[in-house]
Amino acid sequence: MFPWPIGQYPNGAMFGAGKVMRFRFLKDPQSSIAGSNPNALLENLGGPACILFSGKDSTRTRAVVTLLHGNEPSGFFALHRWLHAGHKPAVNLLFIVASVHAALEPPRFSHRMLPRARDLNRCFSPPFDDEQGRLAQEILELLRVHRPEAVVDMHNTSGSGPSFGVCTHLDRQHDALVSIFTRRLVVSHLNLGALMDISDTSCPTVTIEVGGRLDDDAHELAYEGLQRYALAERVLANDDETDWGIEILRDPIRLELREGVTLAYDEAPRPGHDITLRVDIEHHNFGAVSSDTPLGWARDTPQSLFKATDAFGRCAVNALVRCENGVLFPSCSLKLFMITTNAGIAESDCLFYAVAAGT
Repeated sequence: MFPWPIGQYPNGAMFGAGKVMRFRFLKDPQSSIAGSNPNALLENLGGPACILFSGKDSTRTRAVVTLLHGNEPSGFFALHRWLHAGHKPAVNLLFIVASVHAALEPPRFSHRMLPRARDLNRCFSPPFDDEQGRLAQEILELLRVHRPEAVVDMHNTSGSGPSFGVCTHLDRQHDALVSIFTRRLVVSHLNLGALMDISDTSCPTVTIEVGGRLDDDAHELAYEGLQRYALAERVLANDDETDWGIEILRDPIRLELREGVTLAYDEAPRPGHDITLRVDIEHHNFGAVSSDTPLGWARDTPQSLFKATDAFGRCAVNALVRCENGVLFPSCSLKLFMITTNAGIAESDCLFYAVAAGT
C-alpha cells in the first residue's frame, strides 16, 4: 500500500485525515517506468496505481480502468505501449490499474484475484467492508475527484471470442463510446456490483471486452482503441449523431452452477462430475446455437444443477438448457457469449451469458 500521510490526494482532494490509500499516484511518468516489457511495468508499479497523463485540453478528463481482474492483461499491455509511444492525449487521461498484486502472483497475469478474495468487479456497491470492497471504494473516489467525462473499463474474456461492449444504458452516448472499440453491444440490467453500474448521463461508463485474454488480436484492439479514445477531441455523441452500426443484444441471462455442483470440460462425460461441457464450447462465442446443438453432458436435471434468473427475477434455467438422455442442449435457438473453459471461473462466476437468437 502507498500511504499519503496527511490524507490528501496530490491534486488537493481530501480522503480523510491519516487515511492510507492503496493507490500509488503518478503524473506524466517518464517512459522508463514501463521497462522493456509489461512484466517490468508491473513490478515497477508494485501495487494499485493511478496514472494521470496531462492533456492538450486540461479542463477535461477521460478515464480508463484496467486489470480489475489480474488475468485480463490487454488493457495493461496497451498502457505499456502508450507509455513508450509518448503521445499527449487530447484531454487529461486517467489510468487506474487495480489488481496489480493478483497479476504479480506467479505465473504472471494468470490469477483473476488473490486466493479467497472477492471478484473486484462485483464490489462497486456497498457495503465496502473487506479489502476488495475498500479497493473498489477508492476507485470510485478517484473517479469522483477527477470527474471524467467518460469511463472505459477494459477487460478480456477468459475464452477466445470476438470483442464487445457492455453497458447498463441504451443511449447515444454509450453507443458512441462502445463504437470506438467494437460494433457489438450488450445492454444488461443485472446489477452485479460491476463498475459499469455507476454509469449516468454525466459520466457514461462502459465495459469493453476486447477479446480472449491470450489472443494477440485482443491486445492489438486494446491499444488501437486506447489511441482512438485518448487522441480524439470528442468521444461522446453530437446531437445529430444517431447510428453507429452497432449490433445490440438486450438483457442477457447468466447460466450459473448451483453450489457444490462439479464441472469439467472434456470430449465425453467425465466420471465423478455432475456436468461435463464440450472442450470446444467456446467456439460458440457470439454464434447462434440451435436447440439440437450438444453443449455437453449432465448427470441430473438442469433445475438441480444450474441457476439462472431473467430480467424480471424469474427462474430461467428451462428457457436456456434442457437435458435429453444425459446430453445437454439449448432449450431454443440462443446466442451465447462470454463462454469460458476455465472451470474455476465458471464455478465462481458463470458458465456463459445467453440471449434468444435474433434479439
